[in-house]
Amino acid sequence: MGTLNMLGLAKRIGARFLLTSTSEVYGDPLEHPQKETYWGNVNPIGVRSCYDEGKRTAETLAMDYHRGADVEVRIARIFNTYGPRMCLDDGRVVSNFVAQAIRKQPLTVYGDGKQTRSFQYVSDLVDGLVALMEGEHVGPFNLGNPGEFTMLELAEVVKETIDPSATIEFKPNTADDPHKRKPDISKAKELLNWEPKISLREGLPRMVSDFRNRILNENEGKGL
Repeated sequence: MGTLNMLGLAKRIGARFLLTSTSEVYGDPLEHPQKETYWGNVNPIGVRSCYDEGKRTAETLAMDYHRGADVEVRIARIFNTYGPRMCLDDGRVVSNFVAQAIRKQPLTVYGDGKQTRSFQYVSDLVDGLVALMEGEHVGPFNLGNPGEFTMLELAEVVKETIDPSATIEFKPNTADDPHKRKPDISKAKELLNWEPKISLREGLPRMVSDFRNRILNENEGKGL
């Protein structure tokens, strides 16, 4: 509904409209890595469907307004992104691992930890969104870092960065959790002249120092 309202506003005032869509439009992909031409493998009635299908419908609306009302739209499909100032307890895997390691808690891995994700640092994403909005191509464009990690590999990088003695706790996996996630970014490279510059090992310490400060301040506030 929010997308529909904003598209109506963009039509009325002649604005360019940015839709921040998601890699979740690909569902649990049967194509690897995922190109923008891939239509996805999505369960329409699963526990994650309201998010996946909400974003897919938002893309549909954006393209209908573009074709039917000449609204200038730009569509970005954003893959996992991390960095400073994220919510400490937002449930995203990088935030979870970093906060758990700093708090000396076990790192929670769901399932066998072999599912993969690709992590881009927030400043790379911002550069991609700016390039998309300043360019003349509608998209959709995958904006993500093709560096692919299993959850266990990510846990190891977090341990190396924060606390090598941290332990890992396995829990049952959530339903419809995608097995693999890796963007093909050749379209963004070619048409937006964009690609991510910051590796996980370079970006993670920047996020860790921010999280560490906030968690220590939080603990001081509780008298810990």
